[in-house]
Amino acid sequence: MSDASQSPAYRPCVGIALFNAAGQVFVGERIDNPGAWQMPQGGIDPDEPLEQAAFRELEEEIGTGKAEIIRIHEEKWSYDFPDHLRRKLYGGKYHGQVQTWIAMRFTGMDSDIDLAFHTMPEFRAWQWVDLDRVFDLIVPFKRDIYQKIVAAFGDVPDSL
Repeated sequence: MSDASQSPAYRPCVGIALFNAAGQVFVGERIDNPGAWQMPQGGIDPDEPLEQAAFRELEEEIGTGKAEIIRIHEEKWSYDFPDHLRRKLYGGKYHGQVQTWIAMRFTGMDSDIDLAFHTMPEFRAWQWVDLDRVFDLIVPFKRDIYQKIVAAFGDVPDSL
């Protein structure tokens, strides 16, 4: 984690904790890193509203935008890319990402999820898991962020 999260060297992103009716959260296994799971997330385009970026990322990564916003977390969190990834990702332009996380309720059916929807799929598999189990699935360099997500949205499953 870095206090330099407001620096241009951190890519602005949105992350989505997508909850189903059973209170579980969506995670996808990355195509480029088998065994590494994460929630949908991605960059915010210049001048793109946060909410629009969230729905765009859902459509790109899971093939559907059937969701509604529950809560936008006020605090932004950042993480650094590991050295071996920093040089490869985005031409080495960014040290890491600064993220705003949004809790969303999935309003579709599991059959609406289509990982191959986008021309460059990010996930190879997906599952619904209990929020407190997410931490165990995440790559080590994102675990601090995911601990914060679990704490910030831990009450959401009880409110669905």
